[in-house]
Parts: sequence; C-alpha cells; structure tokens
Amino acid sequence: MTVAVATDLTAGTWAIDPVHSSINFSVRHLMVSKVRGSFETFSGAVVVAEDGTPSVSATIDVTSIDTRNEQRDAHVRSADFFDAENYPSATFVSTGVHPDGDDYIVDGDFTLKGVTKPVSLKLEFNGVNPGMGQGPVAGFEASVVLNRKDFGIDIDMPLETGGTVVGDKVTITLEIEAVKQA
Repeated sequence: MTVAVATDLTAGTWAIDPVHSSINFSVRHLMVSKVRGSFETFSGAVVVAEDGTPSVSATIDVTSIDTRNEQRDAHVRSADFFDAENYPSATFVSTGVHPDGDDYIVDGDFTLKGVTKPVSLKLEFNGVNPGMGQGPVAGFEASVVLNRKDFGIDIDMPLETGGTVVGDKVTITLEIEAVKQA
C-alpha cells in the first residue's frame, strides 16, 4: 500500500548526490567484533508524484566495495559472496511508503546476487534546504538489517571453537542527500 507522505518534498525527481551521500554496512566478524565497509559507486532517485506520493529507485555497484582491506574486498567480490563478475549491481525499487511515528517505512524489492526479496527500510526524513546554487536539497537516513543467506550469500566459514568467521546479519545504513532536478 502506498500512502502520500506529507513532507517538504515537492513533486519531481530528486537525484541522489553521491558526493554527499554514503552507503555503509557492518557485519559480525569472528563472533566478537564488526567489519565495516562502504560502497563507493551508486546512483538513484526519489520521484515525488503530484499527489505527494514518493517512489525510490537505486543501484549499487557491488564491485565498488571498500572495507579498507583489498584482499578482503577481492574475496567479497568473488563467487563466495557477491559473485560480482556475474552480478555487478544490487538494486532497490520501492513498492510503498508509510508513516511510522515521526519517521517512515519504505517497503521495496531488493535484488542482490540475482535474488530479489522484499525489504523494509526505516527512514528518517531530515528536511529540505534551499541548497547552494544547485537547487533544493533533501536529506534522508535509512537503515535495514538483512540476512545475507536470504540473497544466496551462504558461504559458511566455521570457527574451530564454534561460530563463524562472518555473521549472517548485515546492517546497511544509508545517508542520502538528493538534489531536485530542474
């Protein structure tokens, strides 16, 4: 179900500004800490209909993963994890937005490694600013916790003492700045 969202977003296309946005993730490592990383290349837009109903689409270049360790990044790009040679992109297309207290839930279809699953992102709308000469700018923060195995990333790397090298739950955090297109 899609519901019109009462915000300062005016009708039109708001393109994600990759210079002022980030897509980050964290996943449990060795059962005791977290590895953090980001994707450096992505694009997308929020399109607001005349009635105020927003829709969101985004593409992430999974080959742009950066965990600050090139050996690990190469392994994550491999068939063991993302199989980036065959699936170089992940995509998100919203199916609906609804209020959740002062925030919102953005439901949509997320595709990773050729597997599409419904996901719900918790979204905080940070408002609109007139910008710095390039037009109005809107800010958003969103997060979701995914199970990597739901998307065919089912490598098991067990530890001799129990547990695994890499956890199943991956937290994705988005900091998005979008610019209104003329």
